[in-house]
Amino acid sequence: MKILVTGGTGFTGKALVKRLLDDGHQVVALDYKEGLKTQELREWGAEVVIGSVTDQAVVERCMQGVEVVQHLAAAFREMDVPESHYDEVNVGGAKVVLEAAKQAGVRKLVYCSTCGVHGNIDHPPGGEDAPIQPADYYQKTKYQAEPYVVDYCKTKGLKTTILRPAAIYGPGDPERFYMIFKRVVNGAFPMFGSGKTLYHPLYIDNLTDALVLAMDENKGNGEAYLIADEHYYAIEDIVLAVGRALEVDVKITHYPVWPLVAAGHLCEKVCKPFGVTPPIFPRRVDWFRQNRAFKIDKAKRDLGYVPRVGLDEGLKATAVWYKQEGYL
Repeated sequence: MKILVTGGTGFTGKALVKRLLDDGHQVVALDYKEGLKTQELREWGAEVVIGSVTDQAVVERCMQGVEVVQHLAAAFREMDVPESHYDEVNVGGAKVVLEAAKQAGVRKLVYCSTCGVHGNIDHPPGGEDAPIQPADYYQKTKYQAEPYVVDYCKTKGLKTTILRPAAIYGPGDPERFYMIFKRVVNGAFPMFGSGKTLYHPLYIDNLTDALVLAMDENKGNGEAYLIADEHYYAIEDIVLAVGRALEVDVKITHYPVWPLVAAGHLCEKVCKPFGVTPPIFPRRVDWFRQNRAFKIDKAKRDLGYVPRVGLDEGLKATAVWYKQEGYL
């Protein structure tokens, strides 16, 4: 099929483009700027279009002949933009893509949301019916787009499925788990709080499996699905697992979490006017104190989703990639 992937040069987008090309599909990747990754996608055989999902003309041009849309593009952790930028890209961009897909006669659209729409899970593990309590502009706007995705399926004839991925990691990820690896490789990890907070990882290959499964026209229409690995863990156990992947005996030292919470909010407030990424920000601090553990029964039942890669295997592959790329 001919498939459009918005956000095609991001960590998830790039992995999905590679998977789709390997599966024999024709892929158009839309992203907002040129870079080393765009050239790599072209070398793989993808058509790369530079532009924003908020640009109706660009999106309509990308949509020509497309049968399936994977809408991954999003404003995420950007410090040099006004708060309205998140709404323009994450909500406005979704509307543009949905309408263009409908007008082009696309057979299926998959919308990549985030497990973050649920915020802290009060009674883990949480399912798709867990309270919606986003903690930042990214999570809030990703959820605000979801009703439009459902509406296009229920009332406008465009088949759609929403996926809410957990904490994505794996080879090609330059930042999400990197901070853990960076500290563990030196044999010590500062743990703020008890270390018992629950966290649900999602290996990149497991996510691409789910994204591919969701392309089925007869599955998951009008529904939202949490996507994660088979098991969730206490964050202290994840740190120890990273140690095993690096073959490092890591010492975990515990500190109070609240001073870090205050520092995260202060750093973000000070750095934002200058467009500087803060060394500590609330989202990163939340890792130490917010439970993120989920049930994936619905995705297993409806989509046939089965996570293939477990934590130790995934972390080992990630460690190898970090070393090969010079991150460690």
